[in-house]
Amino acid sequence: MSRAAVVCGLGGALPATAVSNDELAAQLDTSDRWIRTRTGIGLRYVVAPGESTSDLAVAAGERALESARRTGGEEAADVDLVVLATSTPDRPCPGTAPGVAHRLGLGTVPAFDVAAVCTGFVYALATAASMITARVARRALVIGADTFSTILDPVDRTTRAIFGDGAGAVVLRAGESGEPGALLGFDLGSDGSGADLITVRAGGSRQRSTGEPPAEGDQYFAMEGRPVFTEAVINMSESSQRLLDRVGWTAADLDKVVAHQANVRILHAVGEQLGLEEKQIVVNLDRVGNTVAASIPLALSDAAAAGDLVPGHRVVLTGFGGGLTWGSAALVWPDIEPVTQS
Repeated sequence: MSRAAVVCGLGGALPATAVSNDELAAQLDTSDRWIRTRTGIGLRYVVAPGESTSDLAVAAGERALESARRTGGEEAADVDLVVLATSTPDRPCPGTAPGVAHRLGLGTVPAFDVAAVCTGFVYALATAASMITARVARRALVIGADTFSTILDPVDRTTRAIFGDGAGAVVLRAGESGEPGALLGFDLGSDGSGADLITVRAGGSRQRSTGEPPAEGDQYFAMEGRPVFTEAVINMSESSQRLLDRVGWTAADLDKVVAHQANVRILHAVGEQLGLEEKQIVVNLDRVGNTVAASIPLALSDAAAAGDLVPGHRVVLTGFGGGLTWGSAALVWPDIEPVTQS
């Protein structure tokens, strides 16, 4: 058997403040029915004033490390690499990951950010797994964390209904490809011609170099809903199928697909494209919204804690996000205990 990166710890974290659809309806021209019908979302969590992406990343990281300890003892939490997927870093410079590693007491381990929006966790997972198989690292902490509430237009009922804040993390260790939890393969891709479909237009070097203040609203996140829906379904479905072919599985072999939690209609459409039943698609966005890079690890944590994801399940993770980017990963689920909110 060949060297592989093996999932051995899992954790998640949400801010304390929950916002229901009815609370949004009291502020905006919307309703619980309008939001649920179009997205499937009933609740999301948002950071408090002064709370940041790194705070959630540290909380999720601590829980994933504790999960690893419960599975494999103290040594299992001795990570020597941190990869943080986020598109809402604490600052434009420096990256957020080194500070997270410092706060977690990990010393001077290499730590860096990956920015691929909602595909960020899959990209970060592939990066860390590659560094383990290349013997650059022995154990890695991979975190997806975002606080999109900080970049949403406060009067945009569409984006405020969809997005929530959160963080999720996994610990990877060096192992063998035949073990439960081994990451068996990846499929990654991008299409920069669609960069304007999911974007924040202001704040980067292109806007700043003009010397002009940003246009009204350009400081906020913007998304073209209809084309994004279509691209998400096509690319997550096709990426998942390419990955199945690569690892020698068929859709009939799958127990669960854990897709980016963008919209329940997208999730069901991806399932239909792959010929899956609804019960095979993990859904937790009704309770947390679209948490961007945190979406997949939070869905994994919820499903494992609820007993919907059990050891031996064949699982595909798949995401789609700004860039445009997409990616998928495959594994047989291991026997680990997630550590989530108390």
